[in-house]
Amino acid sequence: MASTTAAEAGTADVPARAGSSRSGGTLYRGDLGMWSWVAHRVTGVLTFFFLFVHVLDTALVRVSPNAYDETIALYKNPLVNLMEVALVGAVLYHALNGVRVLLVDFWAKGPKVQRAMFWVIAVIWLLVMIPGTYFMLQRTVTEMIGGH
Repeated sequence: MASTTAAEAGTADVPARAGSSRSGGTLYRGDLGMWSWVAHRVTGVLTFFFLFVHVLDTALVRVSPNAYDETIALYKNPLVNLMEVALVGAVLYHALNGVRVLLVDFWAKGPKVQRAMFWVIAVIWLLVMIPGTYFMLQRTVTEMIGGH
């Protein structure tokens, strides 16, 4: 009787297919490329929702200028200032990683140097975000500790 198992068919020495495991699950536990992909999607969705809310609150000015002024007054608190810093970080990462993705897709050497390009965008992100965060939070911190 013919057998259909790999071991009996003489293919036991053939390496397992990528992404498969002995328990039927996956061996893929994430790599830098996967996490940059996830972060790119998350930052894109967060930016989209910010733009949606921004259009809605800006539209209030046509409906009721007083409601618009009240909404803007709500935004002038430390929590929203932290959210603004996170938004700038998300948009900056999304933009830099988008350039990296374009280079990986359309540059012949892109796939070979994609990991190095990720670290370059990470360094650029930090070099922009560190002083940016300082200047964005300076007013909030000064007001919280009783400065002028």
